Amino acid sequence: MSQRAIFGIVFRQLQSNFSSFSSSINNVSKNYRPAITHIFEARYYSSNLGSKGNKEDEPAQAVKFNSNFENVDGQNGKAVVSSYWGVPPSRATKEDGSPWRWNCFRPWETYKADTSIDVTKHHKATTFMDKFAYWTVQSLKFPTYLFFQRRHMCHAMLLETVAAVPGMVGGMLLHLKSIRRFEHSGGWIKALLEEAENERMHLMTFLELSQPKWYERALVFAVQGVFANAYFVSYVVSPKLAHRIVGYLEEEAVNSYTEFLVDLEKGLVENRPAPAIAIDYWQLPSESTLKDVVTVIRADEAHHRDLNHFASDIQCEGHELKEYPAPLGYH
Repeated sequence: MSQRAIFGIVFRQLQSNFSSFSSSINNVSKNYRPAITHIFEARYYSSNLGSKGNKEDEPAQAVKFNSNFENVDGQNGKAVVSSYWGVPPSRATKEDGSPWRWNCFRPWETYKADTSIDVTKHHKATTFMDKFAYWTVQSLKFPTYLFFQRRHMCHAMLLETVAAVPGMVGGMLLHLKSIRRFEHSGGWIKALLEEAENERMHLMTFLELSQPKWYERALVFAVQGVFANAYFVSYVVSPKLAHRIVGYLEEEAVNSYTEFLVDLEKGLVENRPAPAIAIDYWQLPSESTLKDVVTVIRADEAHHRDLNHFASDIQCEGHELKEYPAPLGYH
């Protein structure tokens, strides 16, 4: 048999095998195409909010946010259900079974503030570092009082935009230190981040009662930029000094809310009903008023005061925060 004839036989055999392989691939593709289609539909289900499986192109519905921080369908007013990989979010309810309205915090994050805490406590400045921290805070206090005077609501909003910074900065730096040194933090990362979130919720509560003016927003923008960077540097250089400064800042916050309560009792400030977000967050009675809200916020600030003075005391004695368990469980 010639070489040409042998080559022809091999070529026809390869062609036959290739045809059989192609036929098999087509059959598998036909059999599994629905499954593959469903996989990709599930992956992109979250982009089709409120979809019921209709594959035809439909105009996208506008989504807006109401005052209760709920996602609302722009046409029928119903909450839009979003999901990831086809798994819808769990539905949270109150103790009475009614639906939970807040997306910014969940029912298990609510708590009752300890209003029995001592709101008159003051850490006496004895060392040079303590005196430096104390007078730094005092120098920042007087311009603020001159600007806001007796406008307690606006003063409280500015105060909370500043008070929410240290916990986040300190928690972030402790987090980086923990993973850099391959060591635990003693719960202090969680404690500081809880403090930052609690201060932010104070701000969200006051926003339900009053809206800042444009120049107050500009002031917050400037103050936050300066303070966040200054506190970052101070925490890197000396964490014990940074915590002491925050301890004295929280003392001034307690004093400010005490003056707020005095004016509420005198009738100089309207004691309006408590906003719904405050009633749910602090588990207050439904008939609570602004006075009750300010009382629990003052208790929160007193707790943050003690936490930061405690953190500074630990480091002033030559120890690290991780050696002492953080006071978790308040929030």
